[in-house]
Amino acid sequence: MINAAGFVLMILTGTQIRYVGLIDILEFKTAVNWHNWIGFVLIGNYFIWLLFYLFSDKIKVYHPELSPTEHFRKSFRQMQYYGYGIFRGSPNPHQVSAYDKFNPMQSMMYQVVMMLLVPVVFFTGILLWDVTRFYGLVELFGGVRVIDTVHVLIYIFCVFFIIFHIYMGSLGHTVSAHYKAMFVTGYEEVPGEHAGEKPEGNTPAA
Repeated sequence: MINAAGFVLMILTGTQIRYVGLIDILEFKTAVNWHNWIGFVLIGNYFIWLLFYLFSDKIKVYHPELSPTEHFRKSFRQMQYYGYGIFRGSPNPHQVSAYDKFNPMQSMMYQVVMMLLVPVVFFTGILLWDVTRFYGLVELFGGVRVIDTVHVLIYIFCVFFIIFHIYMGSLGHTVSAHYKAMFVTGYEEVPGEHAGEKPEGNTPAA
């Protein structure tokens, strides 16, 4: 919840900073201050998340499929489901469990996002927060323009990622099931394999 709200606010304040003069919802200084402080909150929250997963058995959720053939096979089945199976009422080929909550496509995406893009956007954000203090690092990585370009490209990716996330969130066994798990209960309901069967249990949403 903190993460989702924080990233939305970062996108909104970042848009205000980027397009000052075209968008004037907040004063430039206010937008910068909010952007900085929310950024530090998200960095702290990220390390809490990282430590929790590193030092608990929940890290299994992010274990990659080591067989390229198996990963491709499962990903292809998932693409078929998203491409047309879901519109025909076909069952999801991936069955969610406490230690296997991501399908192959989600697993690959979240590994890239959480282990690469999020750390990079935080790192570039810190460099841009105080260019004078981190002048040596800024120059080492190609200067302000390069750092800013990387930061903005990830910002653009995050905008589309959140929009896509909102759509994907509606594809549960009910339209609101995933949203309820993310924002209300913290657990995802796992429906039975057959119609009318009582769910066997709940799976943590995060």
